[in-house]
Amino acid sequence: MSSPSVPSLRLPLRPAYPPLSRRALAGVSPNAAAPRALLLKPLASKAPAPYHQHALLLHQRRRHGPPPAAATITSKPVLKDPKKYQEWDSVTAKFAGAANIPFLLLQLPQIVLNARNLLAGNKTALFAVPWLGMLTGLLGNLSLLSYFAKKRETEAVIVQTLGVISTYAVLVQLAMAESMPVPQFVATSVVVAAGLILNFLNYVGWLPGTLWLLWEDFITVGGLAVLPQVMWSTFVPFIPNSVLPGIICGSLAVAAVGMARMGKLSDAGVKFVGSLSGWTATLLFMWMPVAQMWTNYLNPSNIKGLSAFSMLLAMLGNGLMLPRAVFIRDLMWFTGSAWACVLQGWGNLTCMYW
Repeated sequence: MSSPSVPSLRLPLRPAYPPLSRRALAGVSPNAAAPRALLLKPLASKAPAPYHQHALLLHQRRRHGPPPAAATITSKPVLKDPKKYQEWDSVTAKFAGAANIPFLLLQLPQIVLNARNLLAGNKTALFAVPWLGMLTGLLGNLSLLSYFAKKRETEAVIVQTLGVISTYAVLVQLAMAESMPVPQFVATSVVVAAGLILNFLNYVGWLPGTLWLLWEDFITVGGLAVLPQVMWSTFVPFIPNSVLPGIICGSLAVAAVGMARMGKLSDAGVKFVGSLSGWTATLLFMWMPVAQMWTNYLNPSNIKGLSAFSMLLAMLGNGLMLPRAVFIRDLMWFTGSAWACVLQGWGNLTCMYW
């Protein structure tokens, strides 16, 4: 004989007490224990949630993703069409790779022209190429090589390596023509050799992290010391010759790097110091056409020693790299390439035309 079914009751986790009326609250004596317990019970609702409630919330977050507010914190935009993103990534990478062709031939006409003048004994024609401008471009390419090697941008790494090698070849010719002083040429040779070796070892993953940090600190201090000194030396005929700009800015750079390594700066300050090497390299690269245009203005007769085809190739190569800079949203890369297209290309060509 089956027993009658008893309706099941679902008890609450915490007992609920009926609310007390004002009259009941007013009639409670301070020595009464039971009402005092009833009054203290609602405070238990502020206690931490049980463990199973935390587990339920964690399960919901894993299943449904983070709340909408967390999506606004991310810095990178959410891609709606990954296939289209991959297509643009491939296209812009091909454009940046195609820039290797004009950059490979960039200094070749200038190198051939310098070789002809050296063989003819016309060393004066090589004075039309300012070694300070070439040095700034070389140091800029070397620093940008470190920047792109750290970001693993293969096409840009190849472009900057070709720029370092070809520009150094021109500096060798200028040193042979006694246009570039020997001490500066020797120091430049040491820095170029060390930079190429260290960047190659870092790109293939064979360089210790500590040594790479030392190299980054070196190019940061060196760039901040060389940039103002080169800018000052460009206008030396009209301003007194001095090494104070390089000493002052170099000392400030050493202090900033030292404070960043010792943890004396905030996170924003450390990030700012870390970005100085890249922006210094870009400014060095951007100063190259300015120095060339100033030299053309002072000595218009030496413009015959310049190669218009080299300037056209530089403008074409930087133009091919602009889409990649825009695609990866690299403001520094975009600024340097756009400046080179406008000033190093059209600016110098316009000076030659005039």
